[in-house]
Amino acid sequence: MTMNEMTTSQSFTPATAKEPMQDTEFVTFWNEVLAPKFIRFRHILVDGLTRHSEAVFPKLPVNKGDRVLDVGCGFGDTAMKLAEMVGPEGEVVGVDCCDAFLAAAAADRDHAGIDNLRFLRGDAEVALPDGQFDLVFARFGTMFFANPVAGLRNMRAALRPGGRMVHIVWRDPKDNPWLSMAKDVVLRFLPPPGGDARSCGPGPFSMSDEPMVRKVMEIAGYENITFERVDAPVLIGHDIRDAVAFQLAIGPAGEVFREAGEQAEAKRTEIENALAEAISRQKLADDGIVMPSSSWVISATNPMT
Repeated sequence: MTMNEMTTSQSFTPATAKEPMQDTEFVTFWNEVLAPKFIRFRHILVDGLTRHSEAVFPKLPVNKGDRVLDVGCGFGDTAMKLAEMVGPEGEVVGVDCCDAFLAAAAADRDHAGIDNLRFLRGDAEVALPDGQFDLVFARFGTMFFANPVAGLRNMRAALRPGGRMVHIVWRDPKDNPWLSMAKDVVLRFLPPPGGDARSCGPGPFSMSDEPMVRKVMEIAGYENITFERVDAPVLIGHDIRDAVAFQLAIGPAGEVFREAGEQAEAKRTEIENALAEAISRQKLADDGIVMPSSSWVISATNPMT
């Protein structure tokens, strides 16, 4: 069986489990609530991060022939880049908990004729394939771990001794106005979400604090932990209307709007106008509206013993 003959319906179940794992509340939320929104704005969530990825990928510790695990692979764009980097003699496995993302990723892989890439459905906080990987990678996924120690420890367990782990996370809200500005605008009209709000996990800024994340990674068993700051613009929409719709659907502003329910809908016009005014002051590029973003590229190694 070739890798491409392995379908996205295949779920990863730990060898110690006696029956298939049940989805957590967060996984259910991703599949039921967020997936349709992410698909609608795929042009921003994939293409919009191109400039950021271009600043990161050339520095990744990837060699021809490596085995790489891409955790939270989403639409598979990072996994496809990694598959190209490792070459035909290497292998990439993409893992995600969202069925719609995996279906889109597999379709793109098949269309591109990539033979060294397969996708599995799984939850990194529960378990990951024990593949003795040379590199475990995650782009903007680990911030959503409800139990970051468990997720990061499972990522380390998937590595061979001495293998490398790299994950990319957003820095402080003040360094990422493309996410924080819209939330500030929406909070002028609506209350913040309550403690019982449904969510995708801790949120995009949960790993912005370097000392805290370093300690979590040490607890998870990593060595040689390094942080590199990367600043790059991101696309937030092809035009103002596109950008406003994106902000009200996804991210911190989208969470505020979604949880306010009928109150939000009653004030939709006011909120959209306020967001449009704020977004109109942002920088224009050939492909649309761009704003500053800033991330940590965090690297570490799995101990040799």
